[in-house]
Amino acid sequence: MKVLVTDPIADAGLDRLRAAGHQVETAYDVEGDALLDAVADANALIVRSGTDVTEAVFEAAPDLVIVGRAGIGVDNIDIDAATDHGVIVANAPEGNVRAAAEHTVAMTFATARSIPQAHARLRAGEWAKGDYLGTEVNAKTLGVVGLGRVGQEVAKRLGSLGMDLVAYDPYIGEERADQLGAELVEFEACLERADFLTVHTPLTPETEGMIAEDELALLEGGYLVNCARGGVVDETALAAAVEDGTLAGAAVDVFADEPVDPDNPLLSVDDIVVTPHLGASTEAAQEHVATSIADQVVAAFDDEPVANALNAPSIDESAFPRVQPYIDLAETAGKVAAQMFEGRISEVRVRYEGDIAEEDVEFVTASALKGVFEPLEWQVNAVNAPKIAEERGIEVTEEKTRQSENFQSLVTVTVGDGTDSVRVCGTLFTGDDPRIVRIDGYRVDAVPHGQMLVVRNYDRPGVLGLIGTVLGDNGVNIAGMFNGRETLGGEAMTVYNLDSPVPEDAAATIRADERIIDVKQITLGNDDDE
Repeated sequence: MKVLVTDPIADAGLDRLRAAGHQVETAYDVEGDALLDAVADANALIVRSGTDVTEAVFEAAPDLVIVGRAGIGVDNIDIDAATDHGVIVANAPEGNVRAAAEHTVAMTFATARSIPQAHARLRAGEWAKGDYLGTEVNAKTLGVVGLGRVGQEVAKRLGSLGMDLVAYDPYIGEERADQLGAELVEFEACLERADFLTVHTPLTPETEGMIAEDELALLEGGYLVNCARGGVVDETALAAAVEDGTLAGAAVDVFADEPVDPDNPLLSVDDIVVTPHLGASTEAAQEHVATSIADQVVAAFDDEPVANALNAPSIDESAFPRVQPYIDLAETAGKVAAQMFEGRISEVRVRYEGDIAEEDVEFVTASALKGVFEPLEWQVNAVNAPKIAEERGIEVTEEKTRQSENFQSLVTVTVGDGTDSVRVCGTLFTGDDPRIVRIDGYRVDAVPHGQMLVVRNYDRPGVLGLIGTVLGDNGVNIAGMFNGRETLGGEAMTVYNLDSPVPEDAAATIRADERIIDVKQITLGNDDDE
């Protein structure tokens, strides 16, 4: 097989491919028509961030089996186009975990002891010993925002140096946090209690700018370290907070725009340590990602499972047509359940009833987990979702029964924290028409797409009229409405399909009515016009 490598990777990866008997061709810095010509007869393409793998690339490479990203980020790869062309996309997310964790620790010490600043002044001929009074990490509190792979490694290293650990991560289990010696707290409490705050969350619409002026004020007197993703921390607010003394210092390895603009405010504040995205820049890390992606290319050529495939279902080809409609249904049920649940998720149960229980549903369960985790985890997919659950200490239970009341097949996703839970049931009408038919004990008949509003209320006259009026007054059109109640005059639930999101003021107006118990806005992101 021919492997084309268009961005430099460590020789260890190239050697592993050659040792497996494959032809390796390097063509660095090719782009445009030159890239299309180079990939035309390739069976595998290995890239880093310097090559844009577009739909045109897949169209030009009819024999392509796999695209391997020697690193974690795949923003430069059109995964949808890869899937359309039957090409596996894989990355190497584990290779730089240790390097990123160690760089975070180094940056923590650098800002706590003003090491770069003192170094620069001594090189300039100043003996400025009296100007720097550092802070010890021993007996201080480390706040970790995002207790994923890198966050856990940082917690282990700094925890062993005598730091108390608090963490905010709504998708980590208490048991896993206890194993790390970390106390799970809410976001604001994490900032308020931390002497040092380290950020390890992906950049998503939900996390962009999540630490800004108000949040930095909660960290008063402390230090902030960001070696995760630029854009999570408001750079202007951080520069101002350090400059005016709200924070004692900061260390930043990642920026919203890279390469960083010389006018970026973080570069002009003396007590902020900056490095040019060096988290994964170690010899060992580069060798690890190179060999990892080489192994996955070899596995794909041998028709073996690809460990970090981002778009490849692991299910028998003959069974896939029977299972395929339930994949999206399970993912949607997981999304709804996760957005309905207010606590920290520590368990996920997926139950299959009826005909679907006779199938191999491993991939369907993984898709349900994808739906549960998607609001948080960058690049979560049906392949890596079970591993994410394991890493976060979330108990996953799969149940099957051939008996099903009222439905030929029923898929139920339940999320909970051991005390409270939310249960969402879905089925297929006329073969492939997905419906949400139960939420907890309420019977509904909801088409799961786009924007949904789920309202629990007391069964009193005028409630539906109130909600319709508030939505109409705020320009929100109701596309569909499905109502269910437990008993006459008891509690009821209504699910609204909407053409646009509900403004927070409108939701607050609905919540304020004494007949309303709860209001949840659900975003599924699969409108027909998207």
